[in-house]
Amino acid sequence: MSRADRVSSVLARAVLDSRGLPTVEAEVRLASGAWGRAAVPSGASTGEHEALELRDGKPARWLGKGVDRAVGNIRTRIAPRLARRPLPDQAALDALLIGLDGTPNKRRLGANALLAVSMAAARARAAAEGRPLSTSLRAGGGRLLPVPLMNVLNGGAHADNPLDLQEFMIVPHGARTFAEALRMGTEVYQRLKRLLKEKGLSTAVGDEGGFAPKIRSNEQALGLLVDAIRRAGYAPGRQVSLALDVAASELYRDGRYVFRKSGAPTRTRQGMVALYRAWVERFPIRSIEDGMAEDDWEGWALLTKALGKRCQLVGDDLFVTNPERLRRGIREGIANAILIKLNQIGTVTETLQAIRMARRA
Repeated sequence: MSRADRVSSVLARAVLDSRGLPTVEAEVRLASGAWGRAAVPSGASTGEHEALELRDGKPARWLGKGVDRAVGNIRTRIAPRLARRPLPDQAALDALLIGLDGTPNKRRLGANALLAVSMAAARARAAAEGRPLSTSLRAGGGRLLPVPLMNVLNGGAHADNPLDLQEFMIVPHGARTFAEALRMGTEVYQRLKRLLKEKGLSTAVGDEGGFAPKIRSNEQALGLLVDAIRRAGYAPGRQVSLALDVAASELYRDGRYVFRKSGAPTRTRQGMVALYRAWVERFPIRSIEDGMAEDDWEGWALLTKALGKRCQLVGDDLFVTNPERLRRGIREGIANAILIKLNQIGTVTETLQAIRMARRA
């Protein structure tokens, strides 16, 4: 970028996310005319070790979910440090943001305030360079779109139904291209909708767009997905498989896993591993996300030993895109995949660091 690419302004506002709740949006504008805008994503169920998403906590406004404090921190604390200065490279910018906050979990200014500016600056830099964002970030690695994991049945915190597991997904891994995978997954989704109607089950959707029928059994849900795959004309396990996001931290109480919504038996960590092993034997499951609670490292070790060579075991609440937690997982041989979410750590640079560390391992 040229010296003309000084920051002319940093703007911030509250916008509504896909759940109808406020989130932080920032704009970084450069003197050259290039600019970037970004809004911070937010999860329905969040890990205890995520960077702090600063909310106002005023019940009378937005049910306590307002982000006026975070927006104000951008306007009064961050913008003055960037305006009328050359836009730093991404690592230097994020180091500045982390330093301005000065806390381990970004609780002073809010990870949502820091991330909005971090992402907007990355987009502004890419625009100034005349390059796509992915090229500008230089994250490295492959250049193919990944196989989509499509969330088609919701439970847990994402739905008002008796299912304890948060997400049941389909994985169209038998496709040759992303476009073909998208088509295959959509066809299975539509077949699933017909199947639910045939069985007198609701086709209303949950918090993330999957169906949320009143199914009382996880096994019934898995069986319905296998049936839908076959009805769509695909071979379960060979062309389309299944994936789970258990969100087990939501089930964890005093060292045991409690299935409160369905009323299924409470299980120990050994019992959970046995349950997953039985499901993997019976159903074409390729991936299990958050199969154990975020601080149940012993349970994760048992799960990885039992299924690590047969399944993708994804750490979401476990790793929270945090390089330090990921480093421990690599060192102890726990899980074999990480879910990357910028809002869990709060800056683009730390996110890229976690990606590189995972790829090296």
